Parts: sequence; structure tokens; C-alpha cells
Amino acid sequence: MTVRSLLASAALAGFVVLSTPALAQGVPGTDPLAATGRWSIPERSQARTPPMGWNSWNAFRTEVDEAKVVGAAKVLVDSGLAKLGYTYVNIDDGWWLKRRQSDGRLEIRTAIFPSAKVKGGDTSFRPYTDALHRMGLKAGIYTDIGRNACSQAYDLHSPNLPEGTTAEREVGLQGHVDRDIALYFEDWGFDYIKVDACGINVYGPEADIVREHGYRAVPPLIDQASLNRTDVPAVRARYAEVAQALKAHNPDGDYVLAICNWGSADVRSWGKDVGHLWRTSGDITPTWTRMLHNFDSASTRALYAKPGAWNDPDILFIGHGEFDQNHLTEARSHFALWAMINAPLLISYDLRQAPPSLMDIWGNADIVRLNQDPGGHQGVIAYASDDVQIIVKTLTGGRKAVALFNRGLGKTDVTLTAAQLKFAVDAPVQLKNLWDKTTPPPFTGETTFTLEPRQTLIFEATGTRQLRDGVYLSEIPGDVNVAVDGVVAPEPDPVVHRMRNAWGETRGSGERPVYAGWGGAQADATPYDQALRIGGQGFDTGIGVLANSRIEVRNSENTRFEAKVGVDDSTRNTRDKVRFAVYGDGQLLAQTPPMGLGEAPRVLAADIKGVRLVEIVARSETQASDLPLVVAWGDAALRR
Repeated sequence: MTVRSLLASAALAGFVVLSTPALAQGVPGTDPLAATGRWSIPERSQARTPPMGWNSWNAFRTEVDEAKVVGAAKVLVDSGLAKLGYTYVNIDDGWWLKRRQSDGRLEIRTAIFPSAKVKGGDTSFRPYTDALHRMGLKAGIYTDIGRNACSQAYDLHSPNLPEGTTAEREVGLQGHVDRDIALYFEDWGFDYIKVDACGINVYGPEADIVREHGYRAVPPLIDQASLNRTDVPAVRARYAEVAQALKAHNPDGDYVLAICNWGSADVRSWGKDVGHLWRTSGDITPTWTRMLHNFDSASTRALYAKPGAWNDPDILFIGHGEFDQNHLTEARSHFALWAMINAPLLISYDLRQAPPSLMDIWGNADIVRLNQDPGGHQGVIAYASDDVQIIVKTLTGGRKAVALFNRGLGKTDVTLTAAQLKFAVDAPVQLKNLWDKTTPPPFTGETTFTLEPRQTLIFEATGTRQLRDGVYLSEIPGDVNVAVDGVVAPEPDPVVHRMRNAWGETRGSGERPVYAGWGGAQADATPYDQALRIGGQGFDTGIGVLANSRIEVRNSENTRFEAKVGVDDSTRNTRDKVRFAVYGDGQLLAQTPPMGLGEAPRVLAADIKGVRLVEIVARSETQASDLPLVVAWGDAALRR
């Protein structure tokens, strides 16, 4: 499209193109802000929706065995859970015996997995995985990115720790990536792998366990107390090596890689490029406040998750502690929240003993359907406080799901508005309660519910869209990729709930969040959790991000991009200016002149008819300050 035709089409549409396209394109491959015209996340055939299934860890820790695992698999099939999507059956830590030194092959502990004892002297999981596959299920296994696993540091009482010499007990991937991945996937037939990171974290030269248990010392690559002391490129490279081996040994792409480094090593910035899911926090425990911590670590990261790449706040703890059959309100909240933020739904309970009340939670087909919606749009927080949150998720076909979440210990009233759903305020909205299947009378404008302590109400909502000829970008995070978010110095997210230390009680000074999401792009909020505001004008919807960012947006039938852009009023950088630009399939379509703090928002519009990939770029024009420059794409939308 020529500059002349762009100006003409914008004028006819009632928008202003703010300057002629003159922004330097940059050089793809050298300039991270250069438009590429391509979706930069690997296209994956697996994990197009969040993985579902069962994991052994919360149920049995290392005291897992074949009878327990196969028993769980049988319940998944016989109960109908498998038909809902619970298909992965994942063995966690505790399965290995040792690494054979003659050829480096891992040996399985046949005392607990008797089917692994096969003719010829080697042990093999193939009989076990074949059995799962015949049941219509998939098989998952566990390993560590370093030499030693987490149990060898934290479960020293376990009867199922690796045995033998120092070298024989080195059962992790380090030095064996290609060999082990080929063993797991080609020889043994696994479909899913969880890769932990204790081996590059807790076996340093000064660690007591290294001296007391004869491990080989490994200088830590991850320092959970200091992101600045973590070797982020090295950690990423370790996991990228695993991803490459998986690709080589699974040419049909039939595998899932779960990165388990507990939200450390700035995984926010690279997890979606390497794995299918990545942990955003430390291990969950069966306590309410720990659940809040894990939920908070992932709940504001909707723009970083999408089909094939998911935020992972850890496996479900339903059935245990404060989420057991005597705490069904808490258990339902836990499940609803995981479903709304597109977390993997991995049951971790002895299903052979599961009471009907828990089976009813896992088996709620309506809520599972929200989690598995093919659009892959993680729920976005529409209202946030320390007491109450309202989370809204876009479903295929224009429907919405909404969760009203009472985080606290007191009964409270929660008002839901049509505007929070991005529905028209003057048209009726119909809700369906997905717990009791009731349909309250339609409301117009707003409605109020009373929530019990720790209760989550979850609804499917239908109504008239607020934006009747298009969609706001914050409604479709699954179609948005934050290719570059402008974060220069990653920081742990301080608004993640801090609970009493689950392992150290109240010793020390308390556990801090490690997930470096602070400053990352957000939907309907700034990167630092403020309301979007430009030149005194507030925006209920939009994208908040830092300058020197590039965001990719998939497009199909829409013909126009538009937004009101500017430097956000909350920025600490009050001196620098930024230029906003829109690209279509790699070609510059429209841009603004340099803009600074205090300027009124400017309309930025572009004709995107026939464009498959829209890229929106905010590039600093000056650098008078080294503080981050917060910018806003207010009301950013694709319109027909």
C-alpha cells in the first residue's frame, strides 16, 4: 500500500495517520525490533491446549510404583476422565535405579516397576508405555537438567533414591542429553518429559549434601535468591539442547517438554520459545496461601501463553490438605482458577481412593472445556485487589468465561459489570453457573453476587460485544506474541502473594517470589500493575508494555488496526520519547512522531486488509534516562 492510499483510507475511516512512514525498518536478525513478518514462536503440533492428565508427585512423591500408576490410569479410563482430555500419565521422581557405567544407559528400579524387567539384561519402560498406549493414554517421564535429581537433595529418607557410586547415581541429563532423550522417546516410547533443575541449583561446592553424600559438586547456574547471580543464557542453553534432542528423536513432533525451573532464570523471556510449558513458581503445597502464590505467578502473564506454550503454576493439589474432600470450596476454587488461566490440569492424587466429591470437580466437563478451548486465550484479570479478583477469558465464537474469586476469609459482595466482560452496557448479559448449572436472570449493566470465604463462582457469559465490529487485543492473548518486551534488567514480581515458607516455616526472613515478570507486557494494565493512562485519559482495555518492544498479532479477516497510543502516566522515565509504529507482514504501515510524557493520546490506525501478521513496535527515540519507559496501546483493536 502506498503512503497516499494509506492516508486516504485512514481519512475516510475517520482516523488520522500521524506521520508518513519513515521509521527505519531495522535489519532482521540483528535488530530485535525489526519487523519480520513472521510469527516467531515455533509452530507446534502438540499441546495446542494445556496438557491434562495425572502426575505421581503430590500423591506419592518418590514412593511411586507401577501398581499405583497403572491404577490411576485405569481410573482415568473407567471414570470417563480420559475422554474429557486427561490423557497424560506422568511418572515423577523415584523411578530410576542407577546409570550403568559401561555404556551410560539408565536402569529402571524393577522392584517398583516389574514390567521393566525384560529379556536381554537391559531394563525397559516399553512394556509399560505400550500398555498405556493400548488404553488410549500417553506416557510421561521425569528427569533433571543437571547430573542429580531433586530427590537426591530433598528426599534423603526415600527408599527409591538412585544407588551405587557417585557416577552411577548421576541420573540427570548433564552429559547424556541426546542418549537419554533417545532412550526415553525412541526406545521406551514416552510422549511427555518434565525436566527439573535441582542439578544446576543445589549441588554447589559448599553444599552440605555434596560432602555428606558423595556427590560431584556443580557450581550453580541458578541462584534462587538472586536473578543477577543466575546464568540465564546458560540455563536457557541447557533446555534448548533438550528441545533440540526431542525434535531429533521425535520427527512427528509427538512430544511435550515441561520446563521445571520454578520460574527462575528469567524463564518468562524464553520459555515459550523452548518448551511447551514452563513453571512460573516453586512447588505448590496443599495450603491456601501457597496456592495463591502459585496462581499469582501466572495469572498476569496472559500475553506470554498461547497454543503450544503455557504458563505452568504447578500440578493440582486437589484431594490433599486444604483442598481435600473436607474443603470442597477451596478445591473448587483451585480447579476453577487453573482452568481460567489455561494452566495444565494434572491430577496428583491416588485415584484408586478418590471420593465422588473430588471426581466431580476434576470431571466438571464445562470447566474443563474452558481450559481446553481451542482459541488458547488465557483469562485476563478485569478487576484486581488483595481481596477479590474478576478474571475474564475469551472463548471461541465470542462467548466469555468469568470467574469471581474471593481470596479472603470473609463473606463479600462482588459486582460484575458488562464492561468488565467487554460486553455492551445497554444490552442483556446471560450467565450460566458452571458449578450448579443454574442460569440467573439476564442482567443489564451490572449484577452482584455474595461469595463465601475462599469461594470462586465461575460462569459462561453471552452478550452483545462492546466492540461490535472487531476485537480488542487484550481479549485474544492467544493470538498475541510478545516477541520483545523491552525489559532490560529482569526483576522478580513483587505483587505475587508471599506465603509463610512451606518448608522453613518462619525461619529466616521469608521466601520471595523468583518469577521475573515485573516489567513484562500485560493485558489491560501497565507492566507494573497500574491502570493504563495517557495524558490524563484512562483506558479500561489495551496493552501495557515498555518502550523498545515488538508485539506480533495474528490476523485473518480484520481490515483495520487502531489504537490510542502514548507514554503512560505511570512511567518513572519522564524524559525520553518513543515512536509507535504498525507493520503488516513486515512492511511499515503507519507511525507516530516521537511522543513524550504528558502528551495526549494519539490515534494510530492502519489498513491491514489481507495482512496475516500485524506487528506493533514502540521504539525509543531518545535515551536521556536509564529508567524503563512505560508505554500504552490504549483500546488496541483489530476491526473489520
